[in-house]
Amino acid sequence: MTNKLYAREDFDFWTTIYTNWGDMDGLRHINHAAYLKYMETARLELYKQLGHKFDRWEQEESSILASMEVNYIGQAVHPSIFEIGQRIVRIGTKSYDILTAIFKKGEAQPVLQANFILVSFNYDTGKTMPVQDDFKKYLNPL
Repeated sequence: MTNKLYAREDFDFWTTIYTNWGDMDGLRHINHAAYLKYMETARLELYKQLGHKFDRWEQEESSILASMEVNYIGQAVHPSIFEIGQRIVRIGTKSYDILTAIFKKGEAQPVLQANFILVSFNYDTGKTMPVQDDFKKYLNPL
């Protein structure tokens, strides 16, 4: 991930998240671990927007998180409304990258930005697999 600050127009998919009182830490701001939960929720919403079904635990084929890089830019407190933008910026043979940024509602600069590397995975065999072809049409490199 570069040092560039991404803007709202850099993202294709959006999810809105509301903070909870318990998301704050002893320093009176949203704790870093809460942001990871927000982004995981947004990633599942992204999959739904792409037409993938996540309504059962026994799903055979999905993805597994291989790596994440998170850069914190600002702070937020409860209550806040976050708008989480995502964009699929790379697709390899068996993995893909999702660029993500969290913005406070109505603000132009992100609170944080992150890149997630996910690997297509078959949970029955315990092995990686090629990225699904229908997923590739959403590739939008920067």
